[in-house]
Amino acid sequence: MLNYEYLKNLNESQKEAVLSIDGPLLIVAGAGSGKTRVLTSRISHIIREHKAFSNQILAVTFTNKAAK
Repeated sequence: MLNYEYLKNLNESQKEAVLSIDGPLLIVAGAGSGKTRVLTSRISHIIREHKAFSNQILAVTFTNKAAK
């Protein structure tokens, strides 16, 4: 298993979502379940695996907390 910092503190389902970078992914989960952490970790993983450059990724959020 990869030993990247952004994979720490994720459960198995979250890690599966982060590591799934071959195509689009829909994440549906309740409030406080870690969706933002999964999405930001997935973006980090996509960049680290050279599947996209940072200027090719757009992430939009509706909260100030998530934006930080």
